[in-house]
Amino acid sequence: MDKGENERERLLELAQGAGVSLTALSDMIGRNPSYLQQFIRKGSPRKLEEQDRRTLASFFGVDEAELGGLAAPVQEKSYAKPRAAPSRPDWVEVPRLDIGASAGPGTTPLSEMPFDAFRFSRRWLSEQGLAGAQLSAITVEGDSMEPLLRDGDEILVDRTARPFRDGVHVVRLGDTLMVKRVASTGAGRLALLSQNLAYPPVEVAAEDVEIIGRVVWKGGRI
Repeated sequence: MDKGENERERLLELAQGAGVSLTALSDMIGRNPSYLQQFIRKGSPRKLEEQDRRTLASFFGVDEAELGGLAAPVQEKSYAKPRAAPSRPDWVEVPRLDIGASAGPGTTPLSEMPFDAFRFSRRWLSEQGLAGAQLSAITVEGDSMEPLLRDGDEILVDRTARPFRDGVHVVRLGDTLMVKRVASTGAGRLALLSQNLAYPPVEVAAEDVEIIGRVVWKGGRI
């Protein structure tokens, strides 16, 4: 394995350990979104620019030598109290998807490409039982889940495979994506319930509904 490959593998390892995307890191150093992806996957560029390497090393709290720079010079012994090592990033980036989940009649998703990201405290996610969860953020459309969820709210969806339990979920019924309170009615059937009482319950066969994920958080303007 050549030196450059070691550096690329180390950068990927640091990014995965911190829960931050290569796209976000590319943006942080002022490069195009695919810059670090190409560096790691294709070896282009062959090595990081000095300023990019310095910024990334500082962000991850590692020596530049781990990313292809020169090792830091050995410091003379000192009786001064040593400084604490930089802490690892304590947040996780959750992609915001260009998708609307209808809280009304239903909508067809157009794209699942992230256009932005939210940053959540790693500690907070752990406290919510979401450490290591497969999370994404999408937008609520319509009024059938008011007052719990309003049109324009953004919701955090846990797409991790888990046993089903009643609650608010994003589901796909046919070609439409919806956010509803989902409850088992027995005999292999589910009820899709709206918070807004103007919308009647819809009962369907469980096999006809795809549970995309459970809604675990919401955000929106007051």
